[in-house]
Amino acid sequence: MNFGFFEFLQLFGALGFFIYGMKVMSEGIQKVAGTKMRQILSAMTSNRVKGVFTGFAITSLVQSSSATTVLVVSFVNAGLLSLTESIGVIMGANIGTTITAWLISIVGFKVKIATYAMPIIAIGFPMLFFSRSKVKSWGEVLIGFALLFLGLTFLKDSVPDLKSNPEILSFLSSYTDLGFLSILIFVAIGTLITVVVQSSSAAMALTLVMANNGWIPFDLAAAMVLGENIGTTITANLAAIVGNVHAKRAAAAHLMFNIFGVLWIIILMPYFLSAIDSYMLSSSGTSPLYNAVDIPIGLSIFHTSFNIINTLILVNFVNFIAKVVTKLVKSKGDDEEFHLEYIGTGMMDTAELSLEEAAKETSKFGEITSRMSGLLRDLVDAKKSKKQNKLLAKIRKFEEITDRMEEEISGYLMKVSQGQLSNTTSVRVASLMSIINDLERIGDVIFQMSKDIGRKIEDELEFTEEQIKGIYKMLDSIDEAFLVMNANLKKDYKQVTIAMAFQREEAVNNIRNKLRKQHLKRMESSSFDIKSGTIYRDMFYAGEKVGDHIMNVTEAITGEKERVVRELQLETAD
Repeated sequence: MNFGFFEFLQLFGALGFFIYGMKVMSEGIQKVAGTKMRQILSAMTSNRVKGVFTGFAITSLVQSSSATTVLVVSFVNAGLLSLTESIGVIMGANIGTTITAWLISIVGFKVKIATYAMPIIAIGFPMLFFSRSKVKSWGEVLIGFALLFLGLTFLKDSVPDLKSNPEILSFLSSYTDLGFLSILIFVAIGTLITVVVQSSSAAMALTLVMANNGWIPFDLAAAMVLGENIGTTITANLAAIVGNVHAKRAAAAHLMFNIFGVLWIIILMPYFLSAIDSYMLSSSGTSPLYNAVDIPIGLSIFHTSFNIINTLILVNFVNFIAKVVTKLVKSKGDDEEFHLEYIGTGMMDTAELSLEEAAKETSKFGEITSRMSGLLRDLVDAKKSKKQNKLLAKIRKFEEITDRMEEEISGYLMKVSQGQLSNTTSVRVASLMSIINDLERIGDVIFQMSKDIGRKIEDELEFTEEQIKGIYKMLDSIDEAFLVMNANLKKDYKQVTIAMAFQREEAVNNIRNKLRKQHLKRMESSSFDIKSGTIYRDMFYAGEKVGDHIMNVTEAITGEKERVVRELQLETAD
């Protein structure tokens, strides 16, 4: 058999060419339509049927069920989709991914698309040098489309000729006459190939080429397709290992959905394939059971009809699936707030989709800093030594959390920024980097304020009644600023205005000025305690610093500066 190591490298390289083309095309489409996809999902209701159609539409568009799953998880995290709604979208994504098989079967085998590949690249290549990011993205779509079908052509040419290499047939024939066991073996082969190449679309292309060349009969090609359905969920579950509890539940629901489908279709496989053969004979006079050239269309019909029927069956059990995966994949409970909950290293896709997770994690970061302010208030109130020590330790732990969150979110954003970014995405990445830096600084300042209180407790100093009231006023004002900041972090950044945040920051500054005047006046009194007075002064100055960083967060969201607002106010006053 004339199929050595070099020929194997050619085959493997052709498969890599196909996967790379799929990746370039998919990422280009996601950049072009990323915002639209978010708008579609944002408009979702609890109607599971709409969820199925949404999943189908998005996956058909981006040609990647994995990209759809990542997007769905981010919206579950953001509270825009419930787990039950997300399961409906994942079901639709399973149907949408069958479009790849139709594309390859009709265009890849029926049309010599490779002859048009170079002209398509010639059109797409100059578009990469346009200043407009959307035109660049369309250029990537065209080039990816051309590379995908060039890869398919190389794949077909790299597969050994069966007539010249009968050894291949004899090798496969030893596994094709084992009845039901043969089906299970080829389901396993399909699963393994998908896990290895990390793409169900690439595995489907390989199966279609093998079947079209006569390597395997229709029933075993169908078994491989079923294995690819399982394989793509294993890939998602592997990615979810380093993801959050929502990612794990979504991936587990996907696995349950596909395994159930594979189980019932294997039992009915002979009848199902016979029905497809009868349909093709009556409609076009072709038979995938007896003619290898007709297998790709037969497989496409099998893949689509199987996923549609499986969805129609299980769409009625969405709530049950959600309950099962919630029980199987348990939350870490309250302790989960001390970890990155919305992003994980294995769940990153394109920059357009990754920022949803980063923005939600940043919003949670803001809530943690505001909780630190609440703990600081409790520390001021605390009278007993045991409670004081417990609160000091808790604030110290929260400060460590803010350091870790800043490091991990910024690391995630750095990975996002390594890809090709649209202008809008680049601005948003810079905005998020600025926000998490200010949030981390808020954690540092509040921690320092707690250390000041700890020093007062250790030295057995006391604040006067007026000083305690002053601290409460500052904390009240900071908490009002936190409310505005956290509300802004949860909104669509385009809808955020700076006015309310500016008012809250002005209020913090006014209180700082008032407390400073009162403090200077008290210093003239003979009963003034310098040690406790110094700590008190540091407290209200630090409070004003917190207010500045809170203001910086909204400035980063809106892109406006406090200076600009002041200038506008002065112009209006004049």
